[in-house]
Amino acid sequence: MPHLTSASAGTASTGLGAGLGIPGYAHPLVAPLEWSELTRPGTPVHWAVLNVSDGPGTRPDPHCLEAAGRLHNAGVRVLGHLDVRYGARLPAELISEAQRYLDWYRADGFLLDRCPSERAALPEIRRAVTALRTLFAPAPGHIVLGHGSHPYPGYAENADQLVTYRGSWSDYRWSQVAEWTADYPAERFCHFVHGVPRGHLEEALRIARWQGAATIWFTDRTDQGGRVDPFETMPGYWDEIVSRIGTGVSE
Repeated sequence: MPHLTSASAGTASTGLGAGLGIPGYAHPLVAPLEWSELTRPGTPVHWAVLNVSDGPGTRPDPHCLEAAGRLHNAGVRVLGHLDVRYGARLPAELISEAQRYLDWYRADGFLLDRCPSERAALPEIRRAVTALRTLFAPAPGHIVLGHGSHPYPGYAENADQLVTYRGSWSDYRWSQVAEWTADYPAERFCHFVHGVPRGHLEEALRIARWQGAATIWFTDRTDQGGRVDPFETMPGYWDEIVSRIGTGVSE
Protein backbone atom coordinates (compact mmCIF):
# COMPACT_ATOMS: atom_id res chain seq x y z
CA MET A 1 0.00 0.00 0.00
CA PRO A 2 1.14 3.59 -0.54
CA HIS A 3 3.02 5.16 2.34
CA LEU A 4 0.84 7.28 4.63
CA THR A 5 2.20 10.75 5.41
CA SER A 6 1.15 13.74 7.45
CA ALA A 7 2.25 17.36 7.35
CA SER A 8 4.55 18.55 10.09
CA ALA A 9 3.56 21.54 12.16
CA GLY A 10 5.10 24.85 11.24
CA THR A 11 5.89 24.06 7.60
CA ALA A 12 5.14 26.55 4.85
CA SER A 13 1.87 26.26 2.98
CA THR A 14 0.63 27.52 -0.38
CA GLY A 15 -2.83 28.01 1.10
CA LEU A 16 -4.40 25.53 -1.33
CA GLY A 17 -6.96 22.90 -0.45
CA ALA A 18 -7.45 19.81 -2.64
CA GLY A 19 -7.87 20.76 -6.29
CA LEU A 20 -6.88 20.25 -9.90
CA GLY A 21 -3.67 21.21 -11.65
CA ILE A 22 -4.04 21.13 -15.42
CA PRO A 23 -0.69 19.98 -16.93
CA GLY A 24 -1.53 21.55 -20.28
CA TYR A 25 -4.57 21.05 -22.47
CA ALA A 26 -4.28 21.01 -26.23
CA HIS A 27 -4.40 24.38 -28.02
CA PRO A 28 -7.67 26.24 -27.30
CA LEU A 29 -8.60 26.09 -30.98
CA VAL A 30 -8.41 22.27 -30.82
CA ALA A 31 -9.87 21.84 -27.32
CA PRO A 32 -12.32 24.71 -26.75
CA LEU A 33 -14.60 22.70 -24.44
CA GLU A 34 -11.71 21.74 -22.17
CA TRP A 35 -10.65 25.34 -21.67
CA SER A 36 -14.18 26.61 -21.15
CA GLU A 37 -14.88 23.98 -18.47
CA LEU A 38 -12.06 25.36 -16.32
CA THR A 39 -13.97 28.60 -15.78
CA ARG A 40 -17.23 26.95 -14.75
CA PRO A 41 -18.21 28.29 -11.30
CA GLY A 42 -17.24 25.95 -8.48
CA THR A 43 -14.60 24.06 -10.45
CA PRO A 44 -11.69 23.49 -8.02
CA VAL A 45 -8.78 24.45 -10.30
CA HIS A 46 -5.53 25.50 -8.63
CA TRP A 47 -3.86 26.40 -11.90
CA ALA A 48 -3.76 25.60 -15.61
CA VAL A 49 -0.63 25.41 -17.75
CA LEU A 50 -0.61 27.29 -21.04
CA ASN A 51 1.68 25.74 -23.66
CA VAL A 52 1.19 27.69 -26.87
CA SER A 53 3.79 26.07 -29.11
CA ASP A 54 6.39 24.20 -27.06
CA GLY A 55 6.54 27.40 -25.05
CA PRO A 56 5.03 30.87 -25.59
CA GLY A 57 5.52 30.90 -29.36
CA THR A 58 7.01 33.72 -31.39
CA ARG A 59 4.01 36.05 -31.33
CA PRO A 60 0.82 36.42 -29.29
CA ASP A 61 -1.78 33.79 -30.19
CA PRO A 62 -5.31 35.25 -30.21
CA HIS A 63 -6.95 31.99 -29.11
CA CYS A 64 -4.54 31.60 -26.21
CA LEU A 65 -4.98 35.26 -25.28
CA GLU A 66 -8.73 34.69 -25.06
CA ALA A 67 -8.35 31.48 -23.02
CA ALA A 68 -5.88 33.08 -20.60
CA GLY A 69 -8.13 36.10 -20.20
CA ARG A 70 -11.12 33.94 -19.29
CA LEU A 71 -9.07 32.04 -16.73
CA HIS A 72 -7.82 35.24 -15.12
CA ASN A 73 -11.35 36.60 -14.96
CA ALA A 74 -12.45 33.38 -13.24
CA GLY A 75 -9.65 33.65 -10.69
CA VAL A 76 -7.63 30.71 -12.04
CA ARG A 77 -3.83 30.91 -12.07
CA VAL A 78 -2.27 30.68 -15.52
CA LEU A 79 1.18 29.07 -15.59
CA GLY A 80 3.50 29.30 -18.56
CA HIS A 81 5.11 26.06 -19.73
CA LEU A 82 8.91 26.12 -19.67
CA ASP A 83 10.71 22.99 -20.84
CA VAL A 84 13.91 22.68 -18.80
CA ARG A 85 14.95 19.52 -20.71
CA TYR A 86 16.47 18.03 -17.57
CA GLY A 87 18.85 20.97 -17.22
CA ALA A 88 19.95 21.25 -20.86
CA ARG A 89 18.29 24.63 -21.49
CA LEU A 90 20.30 27.83 -21.07
CA PRO A 91 18.93 30.12 -18.33
CA ALA A 92 18.74 33.02 -20.79
CA GLU A 93 16.42 31.00 -23.03
CA LEU A 94 14.08 30.23 -20.13
CA ILE A 95 13.99 33.87 -19.00
CA SER A 96 13.26 35.04 -22.55
CA GLU A 97 10.34 32.63 -22.85
CA ALA A 98 9.11 33.54 -19.38
CA GLN A 99 9.09 37.23 -20.24
CA ARG A 100 6.96 36.57 -23.32
CA TYR A 101 4.46 34.64 -21.22
CA LEU A 102 4.26 37.59 -18.88
CA ASP A 103 4.03 40.24 -21.58
CA TRP A 104 1.47 38.45 -23.72
CA TYR A 105 -0.55 36.22 -21.42
CA ARG A 106 -0.03 37.80 -17.96
CA ALA A 107 1.23 34.48 -16.59
CA ASP A 108 0.91 34.07 -12.82
CA GLY A 109 3.83 31.65 -12.66
CA PHE A 110 5.52 28.78 -14.45
CA LEU A 111 5.68 25.01 -14.66
CA LEU A 112 9.27 23.98 -15.22
CA ASP A 113 8.62 20.76 -17.10
CA ARG A 114 11.18 17.95 -17.32
CA CYS A 115 12.95 19.40 -14.32
CA PRO A 116 16.02 17.45 -13.17
CA SER A 117 15.77 15.76 -9.80
CA GLU A 118 19.35 14.92 -8.80
CA ARG A 119 21.27 16.84 -6.16
CA ALA A 120 23.98 18.00 -8.58
CA ALA A 121 21.48 19.95 -10.71
CA LEU A 122 19.90 21.79 -7.76
CA PRO A 123 22.15 24.91 -7.81
CA GLU A 124 21.32 25.58 -11.47
CA ILE A 125 17.59 25.16 -10.89
CA ARG A 126 17.82 27.38 -7.81
CA ARG A 127 19.40 30.13 -9.92
CA ALA A 128 16.76 29.76 -12.61
CA VAL A 129 13.91 29.94 -10.10
CA THR A 130 15.44 33.01 -8.44
CA ALA A 131 15.70 34.73 -11.83
CA LEU A 132 12.10 33.83 -12.68
CA ARG A 133 10.82 35.18 -9.38
CA THR A 134 12.44 38.55 -10.04
CA LEU A 135 10.17 38.93 -13.07
CA PHE A 136 7.16 39.03 -10.74
CA ALA A 137 8.58 41.40 -8.11
CA PRO A 138 7.17 42.52 -5.79
CA ALA A 139 4.60 39.68 -6.22
CA PRO A 140 6.18 36.22 -5.76
CA GLY A 141 4.75 34.32 -8.74
CA HIS A 142 3.88 30.62 -8.50
CA ILE A 143 6.63 28.16 -9.42
CA VAL A 144 5.99 24.45 -9.96
CA LEU A 145 8.88 22.08 -10.62
CA GLY A 146 7.77 19.25 -12.90
CA HIS A 147 10.07 16.43 -11.87
CA GLY A 148 7.54 13.64 -12.32
CA SER A 149 9.18 11.66 -9.50
CA HIS A 150 10.55 12.39 -6.04
CA PRO A 151 13.59 14.66 -6.35
CA TYR A 152 16.41 15.40 -3.95
CA PRO A 153 14.71 17.02 -0.92
CA GLY A 154 16.45 20.37 -1.38
CA TYR A 155 14.26 21.18 -4.38
CA ALA A 156 11.30 21.64 -2.06
CA GLU A 157 12.92 24.81 -0.68
CA ASN A 158 13.03 26.41 -4.13
CA ALA A 159 9.48 26.17 -5.44
CA ASP A 160 5.88 26.53 -4.39
CA GLN A 161 5.01 23.02 -5.55
CA LEU A 162 6.72 19.89 -6.86
CA VAL A 163 5.26 17.33 -9.25
CA THR A 164 6.40 14.14 -7.53
CA TYR A 165 4.44 11.68 -9.65
CA ARG A 166 3.65 11.71 -13.37
CA GLY A 167 2.78 8.40 -14.95
CA SER A 168 0.34 5.54 -15.32
CA TRP A 169 -2.31 4.26 -12.94
CA SER A 170 -0.82 0.77 -13.06
CA ASP A 171 2.34 2.15 -11.42
CA TYR A 172 0.64 4.75 -9.24
CA ARG A 173 -1.53 2.30 -7.35
CA TRP A 174 1.58 0.59 -5.98
CA SER A 175 3.76 3.69 -5.68
CA GLN A 176 5.60 4.72 -2.53
CA VAL A 177 6.11 8.27 -1.32
CA ALA A 178 9.49 9.57 -0.18
CA GLU A 179 9.60 9.87 3.60
CA TRP A 180 10.99 13.43 3.51
CA THR A 181 7.73 14.73 2.02
CA ALA A 182 6.09 14.28 5.43
CA ASP A 183 7.97 17.41 6.53
CA TYR A 184 5.82 19.51 4.19
CA PRO A 185 2.07 20.11 3.84
CA ALA A 186 0.11 18.38 1.07
CA GLU A 187 -0.29 21.72 -0.72
CA ARG A 188 3.34 21.46 -1.81
CA PHE A 189 2.92 18.35 -3.98
CA CYS A 190 1.20 17.45 -7.27
CA HIS A 191 0.37 14.09 -8.89
CA PHE A 192 -0.50 13.60 -12.59
CA VAL A 193 -1.87 10.13 -13.36
CA HIS A 194 -3.20 8.76 -16.64
CA GLY A 195 -5.16 5.60 -17.37
CA VAL A 196 -7.21 5.76 -14.15
CA PRO A 197 -10.42 3.73 -14.75
CA ARG A 198 -13.68 5.30 -13.59
CA GLY A 199 -14.18 2.49 -11.10
CA HIS A 200 -10.83 3.27 -9.44
CA LEU A 201 -11.20 7.06 -9.26
CA GLU A 202 -12.01 7.08 -5.55
CA GLU A 203 -9.05 4.79 -4.86
CA ALA A 204 -6.76 7.14 -6.80
CA LEU A 205 -8.01 10.13 -4.82
CA ARG A 206 -7.38 8.28 -1.58
CA ILE A 207 -3.82 7.43 -2.65
CA ALA A 208 -3.16 11.11 -3.36
CA ARG A 209 -4.51 12.01 0.07
CA TRP A 210 -2.51 9.27 1.82
CA GLN A 211 0.66 10.31 0.01
CA GLY A 212 0.09 13.98 0.79
CA ALA A 213 -0.59 15.56 -2.62
CA ALA A 214 -3.24 18.28 -2.71
CA THR A 215 -2.99 19.18 -6.41
CA ILE A 216 -3.88 16.34 -8.76
CA TRP A 217 -4.84 15.54 -12.34
CA PHE A 218 -6.34 12.12 -12.95
CA THR A 219 -7.63 10.98 -16.32
CA ASP A 220 -8.89 7.82 -17.95
CA ARG A 221 -7.05 8.78 -21.14
CA THR A 222 -3.90 6.76 -21.84
CA ASP A 223 -0.63 7.60 -23.55
CA GLN A 224 -1.14 4.79 -26.05
CA GLY A 225 2.32 3.46 -25.47
CA GLY A 226 3.92 6.90 -25.38
CA ARG A 227 2.45 8.04 -28.70
CA VAL A 228 0.09 10.73 -27.36
CA ASP A 229 -0.15 13.15 -24.45
CA PRO A 230 -2.93 11.75 -22.21
CA PHE A 231 -3.35 15.08 -20.40
CA GLU A 232 -4.34 17.17 -23.43
CA THR A 233 -8.07 16.43 -23.06
CA MET A 234 -10.38 16.22 -20.07
CA PRO A 235 -11.17 12.82 -18.56
CA GLY A 236 -14.39 11.05 -19.44
CA TYR A 237 -15.48 11.41 -15.80
CA TRP A 238 -14.84 15.16 -15.63
CA ASP A 239 -18.09 16.01 -13.83
CA GLU A 240 -17.51 13.24 -11.31
CA ILE A 241 -13.97 14.26 -10.42
CA VAL A 242 -15.00 17.93 -10.11
CA SER A 243 -17.82 16.91 -7.78
CA ARG A 244 -15.64 14.60 -5.67
CA ILE A 245 -12.86 17.12 -5.19
CA GLY A 246 -15.24 19.99 -4.66
CA THR A 247 -16.99 18.22 -1.80
CA GLY A 248 -13.93 16.40 -0.44
CA VAL A 249 -13.16 12.69 -0.36
CA SER A 250 -14.75 10.67 2.40
CA GLU A 251 -12.55 8.94 4.94
